Amino acid sequence: MIDLDNFIDGLARSGGARFDDRSPTDGSVVARVAEATRSELDDAVAIARRAQSAWAERPAPERGEILLRCGKILEERRDAIAQLMAREMGKCLREARGDVQEAIDTCLYAAGEGRRLFGRTVPSELPSKWALTMPRPLGVVAAVTPWNFPIAVPSWKIVPALLAGNAVVWKPAEEAPATGHELWRALVDGGVPAGALGIVHGGAEVGRALVAHAGVDAITFTGSTAAGREIAEVAGRGLKRVSLELGGKNPCIVHADADLALAADGLVWGAFGTAGQRCTATSRLIVHRSIADELIARVAERASRLRLGDPLDERTDVGPLIDAAAKARLESAIAGARSDGLAVKSRAVDASLAAGNFVAPSLVLDVPRDHALAQRELFGPLLAVLRYDDLDEAIAIANEIELGLSSSIYTRDVGLACRAVERIQAGITYVNSPTIGAEAHLPFGGVKATGNGHREGGWAAYEFFCETKTVYLDFSGRLQRAQLDNRTE
Repeated sequence: MIDLDNFIDGLARSGGARFDDRSPTDGSVVARVAEATRSELDDAVAIARRAQSAWAERPAPERGEILLRCGKILEERRDAIAQLMAREMGKCLREARGDVQEAIDTCLYAAGEGRRLFGRTVPSELPSKWALTMPRPLGVVAAVTPWNFPIAVPSWKIVPALLAGNAVVWKPAEEAPATGHELWRALVDGGVPAGALGIVHGGAEVGRALVAHAGVDAITFTGSTAAGREIAEVAGRGLKRVSLELGGKNPCIVHADADLALAADGLVWGAFGTAGQRCTATSRLIVHRSIADELIARVAERASRLRLGDPLDERTDVGPLIDAAAKARLESAIAGARSDGLAVKSRAVDASLAAGNFVAPSLVLDVPRDHALAQRELFGPLLAVLRYDDLDEAIAIANEIELGLSSSIYTRDVGLACRAVERIQAGITYVNSPTIGAEAHLPFGGVKATGNGHREGGWAAYEFFCETKTVYLDFSGRLQRAQLDNRTE
């Protein structure tokens, strides 16, 4: 068991009560974690504000070189971090290694961005005058991150924020603080000043205090839509810049001409990978009526072969849900579907897994379009199946919810695929692949109630973490008045 503290200016702080960080596999205590006190939070923000100026004065290429070293350290520690992640939050080992790899890739991309923090030089309307822009840091960024990708998602926020010259105070999810600490340690060991990256632990109240703190200039958050709305209100009152990455209820459309073997493989991976606990998980299968029965049979057969078990076992395909409440929520949804007369394809969980939060991959068939299973994000290994007759109907089904993160279509018809890409209301659309699989060098985010329009990943992340400063440089030696008629005859 680990005793885990808050770290502020590189020093351990543990003035508050401790809480248990438990494994979802068997309930064992992974860590005893110190919850940040208000004074510790105040110190973290104050120290970050002092450290930010010196960090921002270092040239961006130098900051990029530091983050490159951080990526190399993560690479060296990948297997050990993956082991901890699997134990702490239940992600299977091969997926946990991929989680760490995403952070490695984000660091490598940031190293290049250190030499590409572009401004623009444009013509002035006046002679002997230059006009240009340059990116400038925001100041102190509060990062509040989820448990389901405890290394990858924080890296999407922290790494570009640091590269842009900001300081960060980070609250990782209380369900995965030990894994988060390993990312903090790798970044500091790689050369990020400890004062410029503080880590504080706790639950929702610590998160609320951090995002509302007067010393915080910007907020980046990934989590539930309800929590995002609350944060947006706080940010609005404080005139803070805020990036919100919220829920998903992601559709996969499978057309009549699709490669059904490919589609079935993609659906099983998209719906049941990470036990369905991804904001991009495939949670709605919208399938053409003519092929529905065959595709359902293929997916159900593949799902029945998925091995539930200890995520530390390399043979395991599906680990536990994060906690008992998540398990109860999924079991209640499945029981509710049955009581509504819907057919469910699932299987019993082996009695040997009773100590953990395991739910077997499940398909619910012929879900009505207005049913909760077709509308509400459940965050577990449950795939709602809906049938359609033509593409217009399929796209209407895909679009008739409040969320719009990821989407997918399987078809051999390139024209039909392009129509779907153009009309599906989602921030991401995959063609002939599942709704999961984001890459670190591309923008990531959604539309509608999935967020507030900002993007993580790739070049787009730097647009959020930088202010644009406009510079006018007049070397004419005389007063020139813009917008007046300065032309000479």
